[in-house]
This record gives sequence, structure tokens and C-alpha cells, in this order.
Amino acid sequence: MNTLGAVPAKPTEDSPSQPSPFLEVRGLRKAFSGREVLHGIDLEVGPDELLVVLGPTGAGKTTLLRLLAGLDEADGGAIVMAGSDVTSMAPARRDVSLVFQNFSLYPGWTVRRNMEFPLRAPGRAMSEAAIAERIAWAARLLRIEPLLERPAQRLSGGQMQRVAIGRAIVRRPRLFLMDEPLTNLDAKLREALRVELVVLRRELRTPMVYVTHDQAEALSMADRIVVIDGGRVLQTGTPEAIYRHPASPTVARQLGQPAINLLRATLRDGNWCAADGTPLMTAGAVGNAAATPMGDVSGGAVIGVRPEDLSLTGGAHPGSVRLVEDLGPTRLAVIQWAGGEQRAVLDKSSTVAVGDQVLPSIAPDRAMLWAADA
Repeated sequence: MNTLGAVPAKPTEDSPSQPSPFLEVRGLRKAFSGREVLHGIDLEVGPDELLVVLGPTGAGKTTLLRLLAGLDEADGGAIVMAGSDVTSMAPARRDVSLVFQNFSLYPGWTVRRNMEFPLRAPGRAMSEAAIAERIAWAARLLRIEPLLERPAQRLSGGQMQRVAIGRAIVRRPRLFLMDEPLTNLDAKLREALRVELVVLRRELRTPMVYVTHDQAEALSMADRIVVIDGGRVLQTGTPEAIYRHPASPTVARQLGQPAINLLRATLRDGNWCAADGTPLMTAGAVGNAAATPMGDVSGGAVIGVRPEDLSLTGGAHPGSVRLVEDLGPTRLAVIQWAGGEQRAVLDKSSTVAVGDQVLPSIAPDRAMLWAADA
């Protein structure tokens, strides 16, 4: 039986060659106090790419960034930048900038002095004129020119994060590392700054590794996403590919709001049926028939259906509406059906109400199917 999550086809001999990756990570391992945190991480970042590393708290995201920056020493594997092995190289020689989520500014210093700090590091030997020019350039890009003489302690959260980003870009490093830099900001400011970060990175044409647990950031910002959990890479691909073709239920749960519906199913008389016997769809009707075969489903399967792909009409077995929420442009209905609570995104004009009986149906060309132990 087939499942979604297929790896994109390799380029044919007639396909245009891809540029060599700027960053290559191979088999990267790290343990703390005997407990392995990273279990052989592999990833690549192109010379003009924003790679988002997505995973829950404790997945190993910050550890990965610290290894890339050289702040911690890897226990195994290799880190290659621009063709050179930097695995054992000192942080200063790697020429990367790391932005943390907690701003890390000197509160009593002015914005200008905070931004100048990395340019005055030993060995830089930049002239005062060159430093002033670099600060003016970064302040103009980030629209913080009026703040240059203000002490950092008098800045708002959004202003502080802009300054922290400015301090990173004035160095003009060859790689940006972002450790959940927008986490401590309110929702509206996060949305505005993530747009600005994407535009800024494109203007600078500098590769970036951006780690987050926020799926909205991953979907809206990434050229490609690496999904990690438990210190392992679960899947790599474009946001669309991972959203529509997740390699496992674990990956599927990481993307999508409202969360994906996951239904345990077994084959009965040519139909995939839920645990309570509700027929979900006919065998062979799942829309991932062209995907990579994965696992033996003779012992059961998991069917995944995004809430926007679950209709409240067209089915043969009724469900009951337990909750309806207004999401602004759409509505969300929580349905008791197929042995559990399922979620369906509805059009704003829908008149479905709590207590209504509905006939849910799954769009088979949008459904996902994995072996039960995937």
C-alpha cells in the first residue's frame, strides 16, 4: 500500500544543475551527560536559501544551531561551509551570526553602541568611517534610524529584536542562524517581523537557518523545511510538499492549523473503516497512490485528512456537531464521527449549528494513508 510523503524525484540528466550547497551537515551527533540529543542529523542549505528547522520543544533545534555556530563541540559528524570542513573550527573563524530569542542586548548601551559591538571585535580593524557607514546601512534596512542614540532599555520588544537583527547583519556574515527570534513578541508583531525578515534575507542574499516550533513561521518563511523530533530529521521538503505529503503522522501533526484529523482504520470488505466500523473510503481511493510505498498496512493504517478536506455532506454515516467556532474568514466545526472528534473547516456562510446531524465525507484525492506503525 502506498503513502504520501514521497521524496521529490531526482533531476534527470537533462535537468539544469543545482548550485552546490553552502552548508552541508552530515551525521551530526551530540550528547549531554551521556544522553544523546542529536542522532546523526543530515541537512543542506543552498547559497541563497532560507531553511526552517521545525520541531517541538526538546527536539534538538537550539543544540543544532549552537553546533553550527561553534558554541558547542560535536561528538560526531561533519559541518561543511562553502566546501571547507569547519567542524572543529573556532566560532570567530566560521563567520556566522546567531540571533537568539531573548534579544541579548546591553541595556545601558545605546542602539548604536550595541550594533557597533561586533564591528569593534579584536582583529576587525575597521575604521570609524567604515563602522558608521555599516551602522547607517543596517539601520536604514531595519527602519531604526531614529533609535540609534536611544538606550536599549528604553526600547519596545519589537525594537529590541530589530536591533538584535541589526547587530547580526552589520557583520555581513556568510551565514545567518536564527534561534526562534520572534517567540517573545506578540502575535501581530511576529507576523510583521517575519515578513520583514524574509524580505531582508532576500535583499542580503545570505543563507539562513531559522529554527522554530511555530508552524506559521515555517510555512510562511521557508524555502524548505526540515522537520525534526527527538534529535532526528523526519522529513525535508518545500512547505507545500510537507503539508500535503507528510511522511508520517508525526510530521503531519507539526503542520496545519486546525490540526489534521488522524483516524485509525482497517480494511473491511474493500473499505477503509474506522475503529467503530464507520466506512471512511474505499480501498485504493486514497489520493496518494503515486507516492512512495511505505509499510505493510495489513495490520491497520492511519488515515489523515486536513480539516479543510473534510466535508459535512456526501457521507452515509451521520455525525453530530459538538462545537462551531468563528475563525474570521472561515468557521470550524468539531464533529463527533467515526469514533472520535473530527474537525472540519467551513465556509464563512455555513449555517451549521451545534446539535445538527451531518453526513461527513473525506475527499479521497486529498487523504493521506500510513501504515499503523508509521
